[in-house]
Amino acid sequence: MSEMKGRFNLSLKIKELPETERPYEKLELYGEKSLSNAELLAIIIKSGTKDETSVQIAQRILSLNYDPQMGDLNFLKTMSLQELMQINGIGRVKAIQIKAICELAIRMSKPSNYKKVQVKSTEHIANLVMEELRFEKREYVKLFLLNTKNEILKCVDVAIRWY
Repeated sequence: MSEMKGRFNLSLKIKELPETERPYEKLELYGEKSLSNAELLAIIIKSGTKDETSVQIAQRILSLNYDPQMGDLNFLKTMSLQELMQINGIGRVKAIQIKAICELAIRMSKPSNYKKVQVKSTEHIANLVMEELRFEKREYVKLFLLNTKNEILKCVDVAIRWY
């Protein structure tokens, strides 16, 4: 019986793929830009289940994109830990890793330090904080303190409100 089950199992394990098709090896050989979103997510997920590879789990997650207008991956920023853990193959640790990567992406997209950025308009300030706040479920009131040259001295969160 187990021989028949193995013969009809259509999902390959990552180790059974040619080395040039495995996400880790593919990144090493061809660089990170050569990987699909599913392959990049699979590297974060690390391991699959007995029925699915990490790439298949990643493909299933990406198929959940709630709002196609947000882009292929941005919906992950809005998913809660609980929502991620409801996905078969994603436990607590993997959900936390995905949320940590999302937060790193948000932090990487904003300036590390607003100080000495010269503000030319209110639109310029809005563009500075757009990536940081784009998918927030809270409303922020930020205060930018400028010097006489319109350079940002400090940015302070004055209020945060759930809506």
